[in-house]
Amino acid sequence: MSRTLLTGNAAAAWGARLAAVDYVPAFPITPQTEIIETLAGWFESGEMYGRLVTLESEHSMITAAGSAAATGVRVFSATSSQGLLYGMEMLYTVSGWRAPFVLVNVSRGLASPITLESDHNDIMAARDCGFLQIHCATCQEVLDSTLMAYRLAEHTRVRLPVIVNLDGFYLSFTREPVEIPDAGTAARFVGNFDPQNTRFRASSPESQAVAVLGGSPYSYFRYETHLAALNGIDVYDVIRAEFREAFGRNHPAVEAYRAEDAEYLFVMLGSFATKAREAVDRLRDAGWAIGLLRPRLLRPFPAAALQELLAGRRAVAVIDQNLSMGMGGVLHGELLAALYGQAEAPPVVASFIGGLGGRDIGAEEFYEMAQTLRRAADDGRTPPPRLMYTKNEIREIRKLQAISHVERNELNGNR
Repeated sequence: MSRTLLTGNAAAAWGARLAAVDYVPAFPITPQTEIIETLAGWFESGEMYGRLVTLESEHSMITAAGSAAATGVRVFSATSSQGLLYGMEMLYTVSGWRAPFVLVNVSRGLASPITLESDHNDIMAARDCGFLQIHCATCQEVLDSTLMAYRLAEHTRVRLPVIVNLDGFYLSFTREPVEIPDAGTAARFVGNFDPQNTRFRASSPESQAVAVLGGSPYSYFRYETHLAALNGIDVYDVIRAEFREAFGRNHPAVEAYRAEDAEYLFVMLGSFATKAREAVDRLRDAGWAIGLLRPRLLRPFPAAALQELLAGRRAVAVIDQNLSMGMGGVLHGELLAALYGQAEAPPVVASFIGGLGGRDIGAEEFYEMAQTLRRAADDGRTPPPRLMYTKNEIREIRKLQAISHVERNELNGNR
């Protein structure tokens, strides 16, 4: 095992390398292109054995990934943002094939307006497609989760593709110390891919699918996929324990930080949770009984673990780096659904939207959220959802709007 500085993208590439993938269908898009460039260099130099092919689009890329996995080879691919949406049709299709492979998504905000910075609207759009999802907060987790994702995807009780998600720029291009396992230990942990009944042979072609189904068999197969995804909870816990035994690092489905005696909790996904950890430390120093929960799994949703960890708390702040138009934060809504009917559910579960388009969430904003929770718990009333936005930001937007109005009037006057 060696320790070196790696970006999140490089850590994802190392995960694919250590998993000894056979085939990498690829298409470049910022901010994930570094992943496939790194893998291409290793294939070219002979450090990896297999084949990397650049396709004409993400739709074709995901089609090729699912098709290759169905032939019995181990497949890796990566995308981001608009690319994930471009391939959305095939995300649903290949999960229905029960084709196990790993897709890394480097989260980036969706147009319009256009941004290259990170938020979670892209990955949230894929939450119902049948892919399982693991969300990472550090570069080390990216490498580790990629290895664990192959075990999860290929397990006989699951047999579904898995997305490993990392935040663009904040994690994809940030260098952190990462322990790279030796190839032998990684190979023993991941094991060989046994395709079982998913194997196809060109020399003896056969049909293993039906193009069009009526409602009854369609319902059966869709629900089978759902049950397989739910199996992922128990399977992931077994894999996590084996990973801890092999490598000494523990990655539970929900990470709890300073939560044992906490009256108040932040709940959030991804790398911005490291900012929440720092805020928790500062608030603890100021006398607050506060902690953090960070789900690593989004699909399957770790409802039971969250119910247990949230029981008896005074108030909870769910911080979403996404916005479902007309509804609000996706994680907030899913957490409320998981807590419905629970006798010890927190009386206050507040929604905060922040970090859209890579906007920072500052320490003072975590403090304001904590104050809001305390007031809400004292009053016994959940506050309305809130977009984290400062007065200075509003002033800047108003300036831009004023400039645009002047320019529009000048253009109209010149016609």
